Amino acid sequence: MTAWIPWKIARKELKVISRKKSIIFYTVGLPLLIAVAFSIVVRDQIAHGIPTTISLGAESIIYIFVVLSTVLPSTIAAYSIVGEKVEKTLEPLLATPTTDGEILLGKSIASFLPPILSAWLGASIFMAVSDYILYNGGLGYYYFPNWNAGVMLLILAPLAAILSIEVAVIASSRVSDVRGANQIAGLMFIPFVVVFFAGAEGLFAFSVANLLIFSSIVMIADIILFFLSKATFRREEILTKWK
Repeated sequence: MTAWIPWKIARKELKVISRKKSIIFYTVGLPLLIAVAFSIVVRDQIAHGIPTTISLGAESIIYIFVVLSTVLPSTIAAYSIVGEKVEKTLEPLLATPTTDGEILLGKSIASFLPPILSAWLGASIFMAVSDYILYNGGLGYYYFPNWNAGVMLLILAPLAAILSIEVAVIASSRVSDVRGANQIAGLMFIPFVVVFFAGAEGLFAFSVANLLIFSSIVMIADIILFFLSKATFRREEILTKWK
């Protein structure tokens, strides 16, 4: 039985990524560092009594993992095209009968899985530690999981990651160095950071309804950028004109 071609490409990409220690450390280490750091913040807050704004604070922290979901994939996605071009490993793949859609989907899967799994892991650690601290600190019930966190992590975060990957693919197809592609793709975190500060200032409520509306907007952007990324990925130009 022949393996699904995009998954074969993704597996190959994941093997390459696993040898890049800096990418692995950045992708896995950053969510874990944030989980530990903000768990300490929650512990210190509880030491002075349960704050009345615990729901706003806790959900703002969960939203940080959504922001991470826009930041982390860009490094992998940018490397997957430009980095392979620099290392002379992209041309053999482009010269095969594999379609552009299969190549892009395979690379997107490889760029999506490690960051989103790391973000989920970091968020899970934070929620578990926070529940333990809050329950024993006098709250009397487990705050997580809740619907707000569920929408953020299971809907908005994956959509945000896809958005970042698609922008990285477009950038990688147009520029000839990894740093440039990564910088362009990294700009995608800006709208999500704006929402974070709007929430912190009370201008945007992290309610299920608002989060679903925001997720719908991101999903529409994902669909538009999917077709744009496919249109801008020109294998003939990459094979013949990139130097």
